[in-house]
Amino acid sequence: MDTQEWNPGQLFEISGFYWKTCTLHAGVKLDIFTIIGDEQLTGREVARKLNSDERAVTMLLNALSAMNLLTKTGERYANIPSAAALLSKNSPRYIGHMIMHHHHLVATWSRLDEAVKTGKPVRVAYEDDDEQRRESFLMGMFNLAMGIAPGLAKQTDLSGRRHLLDLGGGPGTYAIHFCLNNPRLSATVGDLPTTRPFAEKTIEKFGLSDRISFTDVNYMEDEIKGKYDVVWMSHILHAEGPGDCQKIIWKAVSALEPGGMIMIHDFILDETMDAPLFPSLFSLNMLMATSYGQSYSEKQIREMLSEAGVKDIQRTSFHGPNDSGIITGVV
Repeated sequence: MDTQEWNPGQLFEISGFYWKTCTLHAGVKLDIFTIIGDEQLTGREVARKLNSDERAVTMLLNALSAMNLLTKTGERYANIPSAAALLSKNSPRYIGHMIMHHHHLVATWSRLDEAVKTGKPVRVAYEDDDEQRRESFLMGMFNLAMGIAPGLAKQTDLSGRRHLLDLGGGPGTYAIHFCLNNPRLSATVGDLPTTRPFAEKTIEKFGLSDRISFTDVNYMEDEIKGKYDVVWMSHILHAEGPGDCQKIIWKAVSALEPGGMIMIHDFILDETMDAPLFPSLFSLNMLMATSYGQSYSEKQIREMLSEAGVKDIQRTSFHGPNDSGIITGVV
């Protein structure tokens, strides 16, 4: 692999990129894009709607315009089409929940050096807004999954399958789309009790309350009740160490009927463990947030499945955002 040569300007750009990040986060947190909507507003008008300082709001609007998220004509600001589609709460394609989840991680990432020195989590606790952070995380997962699940469900052959377990499924986005594309399929979303309100609300929104149920389960501590012919596990393994990942896979396999299929979706590293970039960085995110979590390579996941008695292990052709992949097998 070619080694990139760096100059000071490139390094300064990376070092200071968080200025752009924080500007975007502030715009989303203050609902700038929702407030502007389809209108063209002045800084004064936006400041009045925010009940905020006009000078400061105008500076933020100018910066967002410089980042090409807004356009400025005279003294009036407007959303560019993609900002209106992705950053306004009035759009069904809104991804602000995931952006706010990233915002909640900023303080933790500033302590990466401490995590590296100690090998221990350093995630900053925000007790006063746990509910807000939980909603940002869960609905952020919904944002991310909504960009993947509809297409993935169409290319995944679940014909003949009758009952799917979406283990650690959060709002149930994947279960929803698997069921939408397979009329005879029912599903159960298994996750922590605190997730139930978000999941049931989302399932109801898609009109699938009669086919998708929610069951309280802590997959680290509880046995998985019921029998299924498909278990879907999306972005679960990276939160745990190798031993606990093996434990979770054993539990999932034990809940499968003979001939049942397990599907693991996660950010997957190359065998060298230093590529692709996002899974490598995500390992650091897990270092700071968990005791033993990390990204895993395809070989590592295959070995865990094989140890649990899974056969016909394959990596599908799916290649998702941030180098996520899917590995399947049958029992």
